[in-house]
Amino acid sequence: MQPVPSTINVVIADDHPLIRSGIRSLLNTIPNVDVVAEVSNGSELLSLLESVRAEIVVTDISMPQMDGIEAVSRIRSLFPQLRVIVLSMHYTPELVKRAISAGAAAYLRKDASDFELASAIQSVMATGSYISVEVAKILMTPEDPGPDEVLTERQVQILALLAKGRSSKEIGFDLGLSPKTVDVHRARIMDRLNIRDVPSLTVYALRKGLIKL
Repeated sequence: MQPVPSTINVVIADDHPLIRSGIRSLLNTIPNVDVVAEVSNGSELLSLLESVRAEIVVTDISMPQMDGIEAVSRIRSLFPQLRVIVLSMHYTPELVKRAISAGAAAYLRKDASDFELASAIQSVMATGSYISVEVAKILMTPEDPGPDEVLTERQVQILALLAKGRSSKEIGFDLGLSPKTVDVHRARIMDRLNIRDVPSLTVYALRKGLIKL
């Protein structure tokens, strides 16, 4: 275990000013924690870290320009001494596992209590990580197969376009297929994924990272 510094400098990354303000207020209630900077996306975060001394980054996942998971991966590569805590409203197993795999030291819900956030910060500084019981259960749960494991490459392409709201005619034009062929692929995609409507396909594509909001 490493000694915890007397003051823990924290950088916040979130694209919503009101949420950043709330996170800052929560962090300010934690003894020995000092919020030294705030940014609104992953690109700004990486630039800022070149000039600001910090021990911990608290970041959201859904941000423009560069999302939190990509930012975590780059931070771990460029600033290995930094510890990253993901604080997100999204708590799906896929996102939790991707964030931890990218190098996040902890993953918390945005409705986490000040006590849990303080515990996470202290644990991350002392041991390098904080894994709650909830996250531990998620990490131990076998992953669902990815789309590339159950669909062909062409079907993955069509799924992504369907999830973006493209019609069979538009998809056929883009991929050099007839609309009828696209419809056949769509039926097979739904059958293989056991999904019965396009809105549910869109949710699946979002969960699996094929499209972004």
